[in-house]
Amino acid sequence: MAETAADTTAVHELVITRLIPVPRHQLFRCWTESALITQWFTPPPWKTIHAETDVRAGGSSLIIMQGPDGTQMPNRGVYLEVVPNERLVFTDAFTSAWVPSAKPFFTGILTFEDEAGQTRYTARARHWSAEDNAAHEAMGFYQGWGIATDQLAALAATL
Repeated sequence: MAETAADTTAVHELVITRLIPVPRHQLFRCWTESALITQWFTPPPWKTIHAETDVRAGGSSLIIMQGPDGTQMPNRGVYLEVVPNERLVFTDAFTSAWVPSAKPFFTGILTFEDEAGQTRYTARARHWSAEDNAAHEAMGFYQGWGIATDQLAALAATL
């Protein structure tokens, strides 16, 4: 039997959605402004020590996370779609200037929707393979992205 698009999405996608009591433009700012990204992006004991963003389709990003032992993890990517305050799509399949990465892992799709005076925030991580999806979940996707989302919401509420 042939695999359908829905079947593929189910084994390739991890999703977090929250209703956050702040305007969507504040959440979008936290995802796109380097000085804000470093304040919320990484769950403790990790921290984000550097962020560069060129927020436009084809623009690159670099976020460097640091572990408690000092190990640094650079994350390079490219923005695929930018709809201010509504949608942000990025991937690690490219590093910069459409240069392919050594090992693509996922594409992130963020949506920010008005709902009852709040923002419905949805973060999707779509992986290149079911194995990458399972590995990301085993790394603690739901806990880590959940903590980061709490930090995102808290920072956005202060803007």
